Amino acid sequence: MDNKLAVKVCGMKDATNIASLLQLPIDYIGLIFYERSPRFAGHVDPQIFDQYDVPKVGVFVDQAVEEIVERQQAFQLDVIQLHGQESPAFCQEIKNKGLTVWKAFGVNANFDFSLLDSYREVVDLFLFDTKTPAHGGSGNTFDWDLLNQYNGNTPYLLSGGIGVDNLTTALERKDSRMVGLDLNSKLEINPGLKNIDLVQKALKIIHHEPISSR
Repeated sequence: MDNKLAVKVCGMKDATNIASLLQLPIDYIGLIFYERSPRFAGHVDPQIFDQYDVPKVGVFVDQAVEEIVERQQAFQLDVIQLHGQESPAFCQEIKNKGLTVWKAFGVNANFDFSLLDSYREVVDLFLFDTKTPAHGGSGNTFDWDLLNQYNGNTPYLLSGGIGVDNLTTALERKDSRMVGLDLNSKLEINPGLKNIDLVQKALKIIHHEPISSR
């Protein structure tokens, strides 16, 4: 993978908002299929994605394999992101179905990075988020220096409270394993509804483009 960071915008559920987002140069769109989330996307019409080529990431939290497969087929999901307590064996079961698997972990000062060892062979990518009881979407960051304890080779996305105010700090991280950024709640008007102007500003910061003063 080249030095260009991938950008995933997650937590989309409004059809008009989704259409506006997909006009922008993002690399992934994230749809949350965890019913307890205020960003639950289960009622979105899958056909709205037909005219776009942006890869779709489905986010699941401790859900049955059958439900994951059903959503994957209905939405033609390109990636399955497991954001709960899924075991390495569960990740392998999903991967055995020919699917790309990302495994998310909530990080805080007590996180044991050795837990990742048993996942390295069964997932394609890690996602490091801020540890919360609600499995993400808090708008809070964790101490990114904790990632200095990660000694594996599996690439990862950085997530958790990333917005225009701290993007530059995120971009300054010198870690070749960090292959992308996951943007969500810091760019929202309401849960599941993104501020498209703010997303555009974030993308310009990430892509080192000038930002207009209007």
